[in-house]
Amino acid sequence: MRKRWLLFSIILTALLAACGDTSSNETALSEVTENPWSDIESAADGTTVRLFMWGGDEGINQYIDEWAVPRLKENYNIELERVPMDTGEILQKLQTEKQAGKSEGTIDIIWLNGENFKNAKENDLLAGSFVNELPNFQEYYDTDDPAFQTDFGTSTDGMEAPWGKVQFVFHYDQSKLDTPPSSFEELKSWVEQNPGKFTYPNAEDFTGNAFLRHVLYAKAEEPSAIYEQSLDEERIEATAEQTWSYLEEMESDLWRKGDHYPNTLTELDRLYSQGEVWMTMGYNEARAESLIEEGVFPKTTRSFIMEPGSIGNTHFLSIPFNSPQPEGALTVINFMLSPEAQLAKLKPDYWGENTPISLDKLPKNMREKFESVERGKSVPSQEKLEKSFLPESEAGYVEWIKDQWFNEVVQQ
Repeated sequence: MRKRWLLFSIILTALLAACGDTSSNETALSEVTENPWSDIESAADGTTVRLFMWGGDEGINQYIDEWAVPRLKENYNIELERVPMDTGEILQKLQTEKQAGKSEGTIDIIWLNGENFKNAKENDLLAGSFVNELPNFQEYYDTDDPAFQTDFGTSTDGMEAPWGKVQFVFHYDQSKLDTPPSSFEELKSWVEQNPGKFTYPNAEDFTGNAFLRHVLYAKAEEPSAIYEQSLDEERIEATAEQTWSYLEEMESDLWRKGDHYPNTLTELDRLYSQGEVWMTMGYNEARAESLIEEGVFPKTTRSFIMEPGSIGNTHFLSIPFNSPQPEGALTVINFMLSPEAQLAKLKPDYWGENTPISLDKLPKNMREKFESVERGKSVPSQEKLEKSFLPESEAGYVEWIKDQWFNEVVQQ
């Protein structure tokens, strides 16, 4: 009997060790970042680093696959693998691994921001603070920039490295539409006059949810009444009612009379490229350029911003709690923040996205390269973007909009 109990105790101890504490990799990251950067890069040599990220934009995918992957291999002998997956699914995977006590996972880097970062942080799915240890961040970024300190109202605490910044714009076909609407009221009138030629992704989609937040901003007395305040349903009740009424009144004139909303931005882009709808939309003011170049979007594609403005944000790269290659993850993220990588990302060849790098911290020749980039005819001027910029609301609005849109618009 004593032997059986002893054997049971050994097995139980092993199971508890496997399923209990998952902090080993979190501790490991802090230990790794204590090493000299040259040692971190040396340890990354020969590793395979898996970047899990949303894969719905071909220009972004090509930037990773065709530009970043070969340079990481050449410069650091790192194999970067891009794994396309919706961010919510990535976090669910990490949550499952956390609960199972899996201290070594399969994800090294996550692309995330907003609600997803908040959820990851609150559920201890991230490895901890690291951004201040990145040489490129220290050298080329304004480390005190408020845009890097919070993410949709959640303190980043050094757990995210700023990868890019974007603003939301609408795209339209200039050959079919001479003058785009300048406000949401004008958009509603245009939709009534051109039934079936406009729609937006559903509220579960990142872009669709952002479109709905723009409507919410437009219906508030001032956009700041939303983005400067935490979500209080009672306080914004009147604004919410106007928002849902606006969307309900528009619904019958949407593509397919609102019986189906595109599930993804990719689906909306396809409808636009096929001419079924005459507008699409999205974060990243320059996203249309690579699609025009590839012949996916018509050459007559242009962009516009409606009053009261354009919501913009910073997005980040982070490391999960059980990254199997923390040295490789740090090296890749540091490379992604480099002036060379940010310049390539700014150019319209692939991504065309704006950069969070501080131009005044760059060497003169590199700063001139950034300033000389021609972003393309479809990109609003920098002056227009800056003038129209609106901050993101706190992350709580995202989930609230998902629920309310479904209840107040779809089910009506």
